[in-house]
Amino acid sequence: MSIQTMSPSVGELMSIDPVVIGADEPAQAAEQLMAERRVSGLPVVDRSGKLVGVVSQTDLVRAHAAGQTLASWPGLAVRHLMTAPALTVRIDESLLEAARRMEERHVHRLVVVSPEGDTPIGVISTLDLVGSLADLLEARDGR
Repeated sequence: MSIQTMSPSVGELMSIDPVVIGADEPAQAAEQLMAERRVSGLPVVDRSGKLVGVVSQTDLVRAHAAGQTLASWPGLAVRHLMTAPALTVRIDESLLEAARRMEERHVHRLVVVSPEGDTPIGVISTLDLVGSLADLLEARDGR
């Protein structure tokens, strides 16, 4: 039995109702929101809720590497730090497809989008994939 034949869809494992942040929000707000919600990345949306990018802890670390706090940069918005466009996956794609996309692009998360492809409806992360792999291996080994 191959992993591909047992691979559930992204929709079965994704975190639903993702924490998002507006592109025009202060960068410091993203840092605070990530800490409060204990997430390492946030989908970034425009005023209409359309996905425009992703801001991650790595993006924030790069900003801090300049030697200043985010609060000391007036006018620094999420849009200045985010990665755009966001890497996405559809809810009906397989976990194998999601894992390959993450591996090829060297990212730790993909934003799961609506069928129209512009609204974030979830997030799938490497942690989700590792959990699924552990479950698969346990089932195979009969544990």
